[in-house]
Amino acid sequence: MNIPFLGHRHKKDVRTALAADPEAVAELLSECELLRSQAARAGVRLDDTPASLEALDQMVPRWRDDAEILPWLGNDAGLYLGTVVVRTVTGAVWRIRPDGEPVVLLASGREVDVVPAGQEWAASGAPELSQLYAEIAET
Repeated sequence: MNIPFLGHRHKKDVRTALAADPEAVAELLSECELLRSQAARAGVRLDDTPASLEALDQMVPRWRDDAEILPWLGNDAGLYLGTVVVRTVTGAVWRIRPDGEPVVLLASGREVDVVPAGQEWAASGAPELSQLYAEIAET
């Protein structure tokens, strides 16, 4: 996921910013504006908790009919999953890989590529975000 709103030339800057101010990068990655707006329209409050992932899993997936929104929403869903993990799982942090992809690095050293998981969820509903969170939080 080349962070599209940052552009390709800014990848090095993002990695430098993450090293200098991980909280600022975490805030940037947590915006998930499209997902938050879809959730709000469905009456779902995204408060960066595991319970909000369960609520997302219960939403009617109206976005699946819109080929333009689907990839962006999936991207946001993955970033939101990562946000919940980083904010609630001890030792979890964002890491920007050399290719510009954000991943969650767990205290165990395991990397979790959350964006493809979010894209799968947006396209098919499986695996559920809450289930992914539970699996990640166990390790």
